[in-house]
Amino acid sequence: AVGSRRAAWRITTSVEQKEKSKGNEENAKYAKEYCGKVETELKKICDTILGLLDTNLISGASNGESKVFYQKMKADYYRYLAEFQDGAAKEKAADLAESAYAEAAAVAEKDLAVTHPIRLGLALNYSVFLY
Repeated sequence: AVGSRRAAWRITTSVEQKEKSKGNEENAKYAKEYCGKVETELKKICDTILGLLDTNLISGASNGESKVFYQKMKADYYRYLAEFQDGAAKEKAADLAESAYAEAAAVAEKDLAVTHPIRLGLALNYSVFLY
């Protein structure tokens, strides 16, 4: 659900920019309106998942592997929010993503082998965030 909406958001913002550059303000307005709907849906989904992670999953994680997995997931969803939000909301989401990635990396360093798939996935996603 999130992946398709993120793709829709990227495509719609691209269409909006293209229409503006061509001087088609009417079409740009429609694209911007649709983009707002996608952003609302994305925020709702991300907030729901982040709520589950914070209230149930992270606190119930019993070993390093599950702790890293859930912290990485938390960081990823904050990164998704930071992709489309502006201003203070974007900064807050980015800060929360950074701290969740850092926490996951600390646990991964301690508990997971350097070749562990979850640790490798964390390294990839953290580097995408930092880029």
